[in-house]
Amino acid sequence: MSRVRVHNFSISIDGYGAGIDQGLHDPLGVGGEELHDWVFATAYWHERSGEPGGSAGIDDAWLRAGDEGIGATVMGRNMFGPIRGPWDADAANGAWRGWWGDSPPFGHEVFVLTHRGRDSLEMAGGTTFHFVTDGMAAALEAAGSAAHGGDIRIGGGVGTVREAVAAGLVDELHLAIAPVLLGAGVRLFTGNWAKDGYRVAEAQQGEGAMHVRLVRS
Repeated sequence: MSRVRVHNFSISIDGYGAGIDQGLHDPLGVGGEELHDWVFATAYWHERSGEPGGSAGIDDAWLRAGDEGIGATVMGRNMFGPIRGPWDADAANGAWRGWWGDSPPFGHEVFVLTHRGRDSLEMAGGTTFHFVTDGMAAALEAAGSAAHGGDIRIGGGVGTVREAVAAGLVDELHLAIAPVLLGAGVRLFTGNWAKDGYRVAEAQQGEGAMHVRLVRS
């Protein structure tokens, strides 16, 4: 049976998963890209970017683990792109095809939560984006069928992860706590995660982030 996982989800020391004023030029909000500096330093990131070098240490191992056994991904619309409200004509015609260019790194079917439908986008490298207008439960059901026994990854953004956690749908979360203070933005922790059954199963200090794995009882 497919499990629902969150991996490599970076937050600041003060608990923000994105900065303020997210948009085309600041997809993660002002200062938000700093949360992912640990990712950019790894050998795995360099391999995926076609660049030599990178660290093969603890951060690298956690980053690689986030792709292991994943058969499908669910993400919020904000993670797919900066467009709000109705898809504009260019987006509807395929001009905006996600942040990742013509060959996204997923290699499987991705289900984007949105209030505005559009046709599926089949991309190079085995990624197809589907746009789900019926909510989280419908997206997870479709992802479960598409995963063919693999696990389902909740990709983000912050609101999507919070929604899935609050509904008790996430079995495991890997959070990477970056040594950054954002001061404002979109906070991950709301409600009482301990009361909802989550506990710390593992913690390890990496080269650029502290890695914490939470599991739901």
